[in-house]
Amino acid sequence: MESVQEKIIIVENLTKQFGDFTAVKGISFDVHKGEIFGFLGANGAGKTTAMKMLIGISHPTSGQANVAGFDVQNQSEEVKRNIGYMSQKFSMYDDLTVEENITFFGGIYGLSRKQIKIKTNQLIEELQLGNIAKTKVGDLPLGWKQKLAFSVALLHEPKIVFLDEPTGGVDPITRRQFWELIYAEAHKGTTIFVTTHYMDEAEYCNRVSIMVDGVIEALDTPKKLKEQFQVNSMNEVFLKLARNIE
Repeated sequence: MESVQEKIIIVENLTKQFGDFTAVKGISFDVHKGEIFGFLGANGAGKTTAMKMLIGISHPTSGQANVAGFDVQNQSEEVKRNIGYMSQKFSMYDDLTVEENITFFGGIYGLSRKQIKIKTNQLIEELQLGNIAKTKVGDLPLGWKQKLAFSVALLHEPKIVFLDEPTGGVDPITRRQFWELIYAEAHKGTTIFVTTHYMDEAEYCNRVSIMVDGVIEALDTPKKLKEQFQVNSMNEVFLKLARNIE
């Protein structure tokens, strides 16, 4: 264990091949406990494939990855139990109410009935959902679905939560509010691993990695990356790397 920064994700030469095509080409990086880690890349860069290996739903072709103390190759079920995951599509059931969704996912995460009841009450109070607890999720605005999905991903108090483009399709105010939730959770010590297409959101991360064609081409704090590439924004960093714009 490190005395300063504990590593909660350790990736070494992680590779994924599909026939003759190599989607992820021997990437290596670490993520620290309580860190907001931005995992960026254009469509087809390999970031979604890499994330699927880290959350235990896709086996690496070669290389190693340790997530929350478990090996993704041989302990994928343990990995899944110790992480939270929020997909782009929120993974909530539209035909169930807010309460029913919380109860359902609490059961999937292995919480007892007593724990589920306590967590449901806490969640409804924290998110001020009292007036809509009996409302079907499908009838909620996108911003509310987003907040609910994030909170449900944290229901079992995982060490790490993986967020796959969580703010896609929502307005700027709702995006900012969502990032306030992310900051609050990271402050509690939860590690946040987030992919995003919005380069302004990369500025909110402690560190950022940028994938291009299956390889991590840059990894550092937003401040240092901007200094390295002599630009004023993360969008310009991304453009220089992903589109070879000088």
